[in-house]
Amino acid sequence: MSASFKTQLKKEVAPYERTELKASVIQMVNTLIPLFVLWYLAYASLSVSYWLTLPITLVASGFVIRTFIIFHDCCHGSFFKNKKANNIVGTLTGVISLTPYMQWKYSHSMHHASSGNLDKRGIGDIWMMTVTEYNESPWYTKLYYRVYRNPIILFGIGPIAVFLLQYRFNRRGAKRKERLNTYLTNLLIVTVYALLILAIGWKAFLLVQVPIFYFASMLGIWLFYVQHTFEDSYFENEEEWSYIQAAVEGSSYYKLPKPLQWITGNIGFHHVHHLSPRVPNYHLEEAHNATPPLQQATTITVIESFKAMRFRLWNEEMKKFVTFRQYKKGQRLKERAQRELASRRLQPFK
Repeated sequence: MSASFKTQLKKEVAPYERTELKASVIQMVNTLIPLFVLWYLAYASLSVSYWLTLPITLVASGFVIRTFIIFHDCCHGSFFKNKKANNIVGTLTGVISLTPYMQWKYSHSMHHASSGNLDKRGIGDIWMMTVTEYNESPWYTKLYYRVYRNPIILFGIGPIAVFLLQYRFNRRGAKRKERLNTYLTNLLIVTVYALLILAIGWKAFLLVQVPIFYFASMLGIWLFYVQHTFEDSYFENEEEWSYIQAAVEGSSYYKLPKPLQWITGNIGFHHVHHLSPRVPNYHLEEAHNATPPLQQATTITVIESFKAMRFRLWNEEMKKFVTFRQYKKGQRLKERAQRELASRRLQPFK
Protein backbone atom coordinates (compact mmCIF):
# COMPACT_ATOMS: atom_id res chain seq x y z
CA MET A 1 0.00 0.00 0.00
CA SER A 2 1.80 3.11 -1.24
CA ALA A 3 1.93 6.42 0.63
CA SER A 4 0.01 8.19 -2.13
CA PHE A 5 -2.73 5.57 -2.06
CA LYS A 6 -3.06 5.92 1.73
CA THR A 7 -3.35 9.69 1.42
CA GLN A 8 -5.98 9.37 -1.32
CA LEU A 9 -7.96 6.89 0.77
CA LYS A 10 -8.11 9.31 3.70
CA LYS A 11 -9.25 12.10 1.34
CA GLU A 12 -12.06 9.96 -0.07
CA VAL A 13 -13.45 9.24 3.39
CA ALA A 14 -13.03 12.80 4.72
CA PRO A 15 -16.40 14.10 3.37
CA TYR A 16 -18.21 11.64 5.66
CA GLU A 17 -16.57 13.04 8.79
CA ARG A 18 -19.56 15.30 9.28
CA THR A 19 -21.75 15.39 12.34
CA GLU A 20 -25.44 16.07 11.78
CA LEU A 21 -27.37 17.26 14.83
CA LYS A 22 -30.71 16.03 13.48
CA ALA A 23 -29.37 12.53 12.79
CA SER A 24 -27.74 12.36 16.24
CA VAL A 25 -30.90 13.48 18.04
CA ILE A 26 -33.05 11.04 16.05
CA GLN A 27 -30.67 8.23 16.96
CA MET A 28 -30.89 9.10 20.65
CA VAL A 29 -34.69 9.10 20.45
CA ASN A 30 -34.99 5.81 18.55
CA THR A 31 -32.48 4.17 20.89
CA LEU A 32 -33.16 5.40 24.42
CA ILE A 33 -36.97 5.52 24.34
CA PRO A 34 -37.30 1.91 23.06
CA LEU A 35 -34.73 0.83 25.66
CA PHE A 36 -36.72 2.36 28.53
CA VAL A 37 -40.00 0.95 27.15
CA LEU A 38 -38.50 -2.53 26.80
CA TRP A 39 -37.11 -2.35 30.34
CA TYR A 40 -40.58 -1.57 31.66
CA LEU A 41 -42.18 -4.32 29.54
CA ALA A 42 -39.63 -6.80 30.87
CA TYR A 43 -40.60 -5.80 34.40
CA ALA A 44 -44.34 -5.98 33.63
CA SER A 45 -43.91 -9.44 32.05
CA LEU A 46 -42.60 -10.84 35.33
CA SER A 47 -46.22 -11.18 36.47
CA VAL A 48 -46.93 -13.36 33.43
CA SER A 49 -43.89 -15.62 32.93
CA TYR A 50 -40.13 -15.29 33.13
CA TRP A 51 -39.96 -17.11 29.82
CA LEU A 52 -41.62 -14.04 28.35
CA THR A 53 -39.28 -11.72 30.25
CA LEU A 54 -36.06 -13.24 28.91
CA PRO A 55 -36.76 -12.61 25.19
CA ILE A 56 -37.69 -9.02 26.03
CA THR A 57 -34.41 -8.54 27.95
CA LEU A 58 -32.51 -9.95 24.96
CA VAL A 59 -34.07 -7.34 22.66
CA ALA A 60 -33.44 -4.66 25.29
CA SER A 61 -29.77 -5.67 25.44
CA GLY A 62 -29.56 -4.91 21.71
CA PHE A 63 -30.63 -1.35 22.47
CA VAL A 64 -27.96 -1.18 25.18
CA ILE A 65 -25.45 -2.06 22.45
CA ARG A 66 -26.92 0.72 20.30
CA THR A 67 -26.63 3.08 23.30
CA PHE A 68 -23.00 2.06 23.63
CA ILE A 69 -22.40 3.05 20.00
CA ILE A 70 -23.68 6.55 20.85
CA PHE A 71 -21.31 6.53 23.84
CA HIS A 72 -18.54 5.31 21.53
CA ASP A 73 -19.10 8.13 19.01
CA CYS A 74 -19.09 10.67 21.85
CA CYS A 75 -15.66 9.33 22.88
CA HIS A 76 -14.41 10.08 19.36
CA GLY A 77 -16.06 13.51 19.33
CA SER A 78 -18.10 12.49 16.30
CA PHE A 79 -21.65 12.41 17.69
CA PHE A 80 -21.96 16.15 18.30
CA LYS A 81 -19.90 19.08 17.06
CA ASN A 82 -19.89 20.51 20.57
CA LYS A 83 -17.29 18.93 22.86
CA LYS A 84 -19.34 19.57 25.99
CA ALA A 85 -22.39 17.87 24.47
CA ASN A 86 -20.26 14.82 23.64
CA ASN A 87 -18.93 14.72 27.20
CA ILE A 88 -22.38 15.01 28.82
CA VAL A 89 -24.13 12.49 26.58
CA GLY A 90 -21.10 10.21 26.70
CA THR A 91 -21.11 10.20 30.50
CA LEU A 92 -24.87 9.56 30.74
CA THR A 93 -24.88 6.77 28.14
CA GLY A 94 -21.84 5.36 29.95
CA VAL A 95 -24.05 4.95 33.02
CA ILE A 96 -26.44 2.80 30.97
CA SER A 97 -23.58 0.66 29.61
CA LEU A 98 -21.69 0.64 32.96
CA THR A 99 -18.67 2.22 31.28
CA PRO A 100 -16.89 5.33 32.62
CA TYR A 101 -16.63 7.83 29.78
CA MET A 102 -13.22 9.43 30.35
CA GLN A 103 -11.53 6.17 31.29
CA TRP A 104 -12.80 4.34 28.23
CA LYS A 105 -12.13 7.32 25.98
CA TYR A 106 -8.45 7.15 26.93
CA SER A 107 -8.04 3.38 26.55
CA HIS A 108 -9.99 3.34 23.28
CA SER A 109 -7.90 6.13 21.79
CA MET A 110 -4.83 4.06 22.64
CA HIS A 111 -6.42 1.10 20.90
CA HIS A 112 -6.94 3.14 17.74
CA ALA A 113 -3.42 4.55 17.85
CA SER A 114 -1.80 1.12 18.16
CA SER A 115 -4.19 -1.41 16.62
CA GLY A 116 -2.17 -4.03 14.77
CA ASN A 117 1.14 -2.80 16.24
CA LEU A 118 2.87 -5.76 17.88
CA ASP A 119 5.14 -3.49 19.91
CA LYS A 120 2.32 -1.41 21.41
CA ARG A 121 -0.22 -3.90 22.69
CA GLY A 122 -1.78 -3.87 26.14
CA ILE A 123 -4.15 -0.90 26.44
CA GLY A 124 -7.72 -1.25 25.21
CA ASP A 125 -7.02 -4.62 23.60
CA ILE A 126 -7.91 -8.24 24.14
CA TRP A 127 -4.73 -10.05 25.19
CA MET A 128 -3.04 -11.73 22.24
CA MET A 129 0.29 -13.55 22.13
CA THR A 130 2.44 -14.39 19.13
CA VAL A 131 3.70 -17.92 18.56
CA THR A 132 7.22 -16.80 19.52
CA GLU A 133 6.03 -15.19 22.75
CA TYR A 134 4.02 -18.27 23.64
CA ASN A 135 7.00 -20.54 22.98
CA GLU A 136 9.24 -18.48 25.24
CA SER A 137 6.73 -18.16 28.09
CA PRO A 138 6.87 -20.26 31.28
CA TRP A 139 4.25 -22.98 31.71
CA TYR A 140 2.11 -20.95 34.11
CA THR A 141 1.84 -18.03 31.64
CA LYS A 142 0.86 -20.47 28.89
CA LEU A 143 -1.78 -21.99 31.16
CA TYR A 144 -3.14 -18.57 32.12
CA TYR A 145 -3.26 -17.50 28.47
CA ARG A 146 -5.09 -20.67 27.44
CA VAL A 147 -7.66 -20.11 30.17
CA TYR A 148 -8.01 -16.42 29.24
CA ARG A 149 -8.57 -17.16 25.54
CA ASN A 150 -11.09 -19.93 26.22
CA PRO A 151 -14.46 -18.75 24.81
CA ILE A 152 -16.24 -19.71 28.03
CA ILE A 153 -13.96 -17.40 30.00
CA LEU A 154 -13.67 -14.67 27.36
CA PHE A 155 -17.38 -14.34 26.70
CA GLY A 156 -18.79 -15.95 29.82
CA ILE A 157 -16.72 -14.49 32.67
CA GLY A 158 -15.34 -11.57 30.65
CA PRO A 159 -18.50 -9.42 30.78
CA ILE A 160 -18.56 -9.55 34.58
CA ALA A 161 -14.81 -9.05 34.95
CA VAL A 162 -14.69 -6.05 32.59
CA PHE A 163 -17.97 -4.16 32.84
CA LEU A 164 -18.92 -4.93 36.43
CA LEU A 165 -15.49 -4.94 38.10
CA GLN A 166 -12.66 -3.47 36.00
CA TYR A 167 -14.53 -0.33 34.97
CA ARG A 168 -15.34 0.55 38.57
CA PHE A 169 -11.72 1.45 39.26
CA ASN A 170 -9.40 4.06 37.77
CA ARG A 171 -6.33 3.01 35.86
CA ARG A 172 -2.94 3.75 37.34
CA GLY A 173 -1.74 7.22 36.40
CA ALA A 174 -5.20 8.51 35.48
CA LYS A 175 -5.55 12.28 35.52
CA ARG A 176 -7.86 14.03 37.98
CA LYS A 177 -10.59 14.70 35.40
CA GLU A 178 -10.67 11.05 34.40
CA ARG A 179 -10.73 9.85 38.02
CA LEU A 180 -13.60 12.18 38.89
CA ASN A 181 -15.58 11.01 35.87
CA THR A 182 -15.21 7.39 37.01
CA TYR A 183 -16.42 8.34 40.50
CA LEU A 184 -19.35 10.25 39.00
CA THR A 185 -20.29 7.30 36.77
CA ASN A 186 -20.19 4.91 39.73
CA LEU A 187 -22.28 7.28 41.83
CA LEU A 188 -24.89 7.67 39.10
CA ILE A 189 -25.08 3.90 38.58
CA VAL A 190 -25.61 3.32 42.32
CA THR A 191 -28.23 6.10 42.45
CA VAL A 192 -30.22 4.84 39.46
CA TYR A 193 -30.07 1.24 40.63
CA ALA A 194 -31.08 2.21 44.18
CA LEU A 195 -34.10 4.16 42.91
CA LEU A 196 -35.19 1.24 40.72
CA ILE A 197 -34.83 -1.19 43.61
CA LEU A 198 -36.90 1.12 45.85
CA ALA A 199 -39.55 1.34 43.12
CA ILE A 200 -39.91 -2.34 42.13
CA GLY A 201 -37.93 -4.34 44.70
CA TRP A 202 -34.48 -5.93 44.48
CA LYS A 203 -35.69 -9.28 43.16
CA ALA A 204 -37.63 -7.83 40.22
CA PHE A 205 -34.74 -5.46 39.49
CA LEU A 206 -32.21 -8.30 39.33
CA LEU A 207 -34.49 -10.51 37.22
CA VAL A 208 -34.69 -7.73 34.60
CA GLN A 209 -31.33 -5.95 34.80
CA VAL A 210 -28.99 -8.95 35.13
CA PRO A 211 -29.90 -10.59 31.79
CA ILE A 212 -29.94 -7.19 30.02
CA PHE A 213 -26.48 -6.38 31.40
CA TYR A 214 -25.11 -9.84 30.67
CA PHE A 215 -26.42 -10.19 27.12
CA ALA A 216 -25.32 -6.66 26.19
CA SER A 217 -21.81 -6.91 27.66
CA MET A 218 -21.26 -10.37 26.17
CA LEU A 219 -22.32 -9.14 22.72
CA GLY A 220 -20.16 -6.05 23.14
CA ILE A 221 -17.04 -8.12 23.84
CA TRP A 222 -17.94 -10.41 20.94
CA LEU A 223 -18.22 -7.51 18.48
CA PHE A 224 -14.89 -6.05 19.58
CA TYR A 225 -13.21 -9.47 19.41
CA VAL A 226 -14.50 -10.65 16.05
CA GLN A 227 -13.75 -7.37 14.23
CA HIS A 228 -10.01 -7.81 14.80
CA THR A 229 -9.65 -11.59 15.14
CA PHE A 230 -9.86 -13.13 11.70
CA GLU A 231 -7.36 -15.41 10.00
CA ASP A 232 -5.60 -12.93 7.71
CA SER A 233 -5.68 -9.92 10.00
CA TYR A 234 -2.89 -7.34 10.18
CA PHE A 235 -0.11 -7.19 12.78
CA GLU A 236 3.36 -5.75 12.29
CA ASN A 237 6.22 -4.53 14.45
CA GLU A 238 6.66 -0.78 14.94
CA GLU A 239 9.11 -0.25 12.06
CA GLU A 240 6.77 -1.93 9.54
CA TRP A 241 3.44 -0.84 11.01
CA SER A 242 1.07 1.48 9.14
CA TYR A 243 -1.98 3.11 10.74
CA ILE A 244 -4.01 3.13 7.52
CA GLN A 245 -3.02 -0.39 6.55
CA ALA A 246 -3.90 -1.61 10.05
CA ALA A 247 -7.31 0.05 9.71
CA VAL A 248 -8.16 -1.41 6.32
CA GLU A 249 -6.51 -4.83 6.65
CA GLY A 250 -6.66 -5.35 10.41
CA SER A 251 -10.35 -4.51 10.89
CA SER A 252 -13.08 -6.51 9.26
CA TYR A 253 -16.34 -5.64 7.56
CA TYR A 254 -18.75 -7.64 9.68
CA LYS A 255 -21.63 -8.11 7.27
CA LEU A 256 -24.68 -8.38 9.47
CA PRO A 257 -28.36 -8.74 8.52
CA LYS A 258 -29.96 -5.30 8.30
CA PRO A 259 -31.82 -5.48 11.65
CA LEU A 260 -28.59 -6.45 13.44
CA GLN A 261 -26.63 -3.83 11.50
CA TRP A 262 -29.09 -1.20 12.73
CA ILE A 263 -29.14 -2.35 16.34
CA THR A 264 -25.31 -2.39 16.43
CA GLY A 265 -25.05 1.10 14.99
CA ASN A 266 -23.21 0.07 11.80
CA ILE A 267 -20.14 -0.90 13.83
CA GLY A 268 -19.72 -3.83 11.45
CA PHE A 269 -18.10 -1.30 9.08
CA HIS A 270 -15.17 -1.41 11.46
CA HIS A 271 -12.55 -0.90 8.78
CA VAL A 272 -14.13 2.46 7.93
CA HIS A 273 -14.29 3.42 11.58
CA HIS A 274 -10.62 2.61 12.19
CA LEU A 275 -9.58 4.48 9.08
CA SER A 276 -11.49 7.57 10.20
CA PRO A 277 -12.91 7.57 13.76
CA ARG A 278 -14.48 10.99 13.15
CA VAL A 279 -17.07 9.45 10.80
CA PRO A 280 -20.32 9.17 12.84
CA ASN A 281 -21.83 5.69 12.98
CA TYR A 282 -24.75 6.78 10.77
CA HIS A 283 -22.33 7.63 7.91
CA LEU A 284 -20.15 4.50 8.05
CA GLU A 285 -22.12 2.49 5.50
CA GLU A 286 -22.30 5.47 3.17
CA ALA A 287 -18.51 5.93 3.35
CA HIS A 288 -17.98 2.21 2.69
CA ASN A 289 -20.25 2.17 -0.35
CA ALA A 290 -18.70 5.32 -1.85
CA THR A 291 -15.07 4.17 -1.46
CA PRO A 292 -14.25 1.14 -3.68
CA PRO A 293 -10.91 0.28 -1.98
CA LEU A 294 -12.74 -0.10 1.35
CA GLN A 295 -15.05 -2.65 -0.23
CA GLN A 296 -11.99 -4.92 -0.59
CA ALA A 297 -11.67 -5.24 3.20
CA THR A 298 -12.06 -8.70 4.68
CA THR A 299 -15.78 -9.45 4.81
CA ILE A 300 -17.07 -11.76 7.51
CA THR A 301 -20.62 -13.08 7.75
CA VAL A 302 -22.32 -14.13 10.99
CA ILE A 303 -21.66 -17.82 10.27
CA GLU A 304 -18.02 -17.20 9.33
CA SER A 305 -17.45 -15.08 12.42
CA PHE A 306 -17.82 -18.07 14.74
CA LYS A 307 -14.52 -19.41 13.36
CA ALA A 308 -12.84 -16.56 15.24
CA MET A 309 -13.35 -18.41 18.52
CA ARG A 310 -10.76 -20.98 17.42
CA PHE A 311 -7.98 -18.47 16.78
CA ARG A 312 -5.52 -18.19 19.66
CA LEU A 313 -2.04 -17.10 18.51
CA TRP A 314 -0.59 -14.78 15.89
CA ASN A 315 1.97 -16.52 13.68
CA GLU A 316 4.50 -13.82 12.71
CA GLU A 317 6.11 -15.97 10.00
CA MET A 318 2.83 -16.86 8.28
CA LYS A 319 1.19 -13.52 9.19
CA LYS A 320 -2.07 -15.15 10.23
CA PHE A 321 -3.96 -16.31 13.29
CA VAL A 322 -3.62 -19.98 14.16
CA THR A 323 -5.46 -22.35 16.47
CA PHE A 324 -3.68 -24.20 19.27
CA ARG A 325 -4.00 -27.37 17.19
CA GLN A 326 -2.28 -25.70 14.22
CA TYR A 327 0.36 -24.34 16.58
CA LYS A 328 1.10 -27.81 17.98
CA LYS A 329 1.26 -29.30 14.48
CA GLY A 330 3.69 -26.58 13.41
CA GLN A 331 5.88 -27.22 16.46
CA ARG A 332 5.98 -30.96 15.76
CA LEU A 333 7.03 -30.33 12.15
CA LYS A 334 9.78 -27.94 13.30
CA GLU A 335 11.07 -30.41 15.88
CA ARG A 336 11.11 -33.20 13.27
CA ALA A 337 12.98 -31.00 10.81
CA GLN A 338 15.52 -30.08 13.51
CA ARG A 339 16.06 -33.74 14.42
CA GLU A 340 16.57 -34.68 10.78
CA LEU A 341 19.04 -31.83 10.30
CA ALA A 342 20.92 -32.83 13.44
CA SER A 343 21.10 -36.48 12.33
CA ARG A 344 22.53 -35.47 8.95
CA ARG A 345 25.23 -33.43 10.66
CA LEU A 346 26.19 -36.42 12.83
CA GLN A 347 26.48 -38.83 9.88
CA PRO A 348 30.17 -39.52 8.94
CA PHE A 349 31.39 -38.50 5.49
CA LYS A 350 31.74 -41.41 3.05
